[in-house]
Amino acid sequence: MNIIVINGPNLNMLGKREKSIYGKNTLSDLETYIKEEFKVSENDLCIDFFQSNHEGCIIDKIHDAMGIYDGIVINPGAFTHYSYAIHDAIKSIDIDVVEVHISNIHQREEFRQKSVTAKACIGQISGLGFDSYIFGIRALMNQNKILY
Repeated sequence: MNIIVINGPNLNMLGKREKSIYGKNTLSDLETYIKEEFKVSENDLCIDFFQSNHEGCIIDKIHDAMGIYDGIVINPGAFTHYSYAIHDAIKSIDIDVVEVHISNIHQREEFRQKSVTAKACIGQISGLGFDSYIFGIRALMNQNKILY
């Protein structure tokens, strides 16, 4: 099974920005955490990573996933709250997508509590730190009947 984890704007600043919300660990730490959790090479599971601060690049990566990936875990960052373009990109592909967030967006500022992208996904997981990604990947594996 091939999965891509897509991270949106400002997630490259993990470990530097708003540590009280996002913690001290970096994006690289997140990728290592995911790889170690799934021991990727031992489970017939391939996980790739992509991060961009640019909406169009994220849309292109979603489109390019067709025929390569069986699932997408996406943290759209701030695009969560207003990017109908990312919503439409997710809807345009025939791949299961799970939206994840490190913080609980439903406990944050009012504008962060609405996700326009989640409606295009099979589910949303938020508020569990880096484990949101782990549960997102497991959800995709379950959808594809891959045991972990």
